[in-house]
Amino acid sequence: MYIWVESFSTKPGAMWALFIIAFMESSFFPVPPDVLLIALAVAMPKKSLHFAAVCAAGSVFGGMFGYFIGYELMDIVGRPIINFYNAQEYWVKVEEAYRGPVGVWFLIAAAFTPIPYKVATIAAGATLMPFLPFVIASAVGRTARFFLVAGLIWRFGPSIKTFIDKYLDKLSIAFVVLLVLGFVAVKYVF
Repeated sequence: MYIWVESFSTKPGAMWALFIIAFMESSFFPVPPDVLLIALAVAMPKKSLHFAAVCAAGSVFGGMFGYFIGYELMDIVGRPIINFYNAQEYWVKVEEAYRGPVGVWFLIAAAFTPIPYKVATIAAGATLMPFLPFVIASAVGRTARFFLVAGLIWRFGPSIKTFIDKYLDKLSIAFVVLLVLGFVAVKYVF
């Protein structure tokens, strides 16, 4: 599937493909749009930031669709799955987290890191996270992620692709962990 997604970079309509793949990945598709974003940015580094904007827009709109899936289909699809796996206790913890102040921060982290964003969008809808904070958190996290990738290619050129492929997920997780530790340190120091 990765090769299939990447193949769109050489076809007419690649921008539409980027938007659509970013949309689908935010709610149900397994391949992240980074694959096509990187291929397009490497092929045309000067347009990298434009590609990032298209990718972020598609992803945020797709996240809204994921929210809708969680909001409308949780009782029909989600509850039977939770019951089948006897995971009611875990779902209660997810609901508490999303309804509390940590929900928006988790969503930003899921939008920025390799945590499956589609799971976060569906859970946000299923837990009735307020929609406006959901959209803002999605926009912040997804825009930061895609502009980071595109910005690196724009700045350093195609040679940075290997670095991104190898280290982006690890670096994004490390960044979020350091950010959380910073908040914890501030809370206990001050």
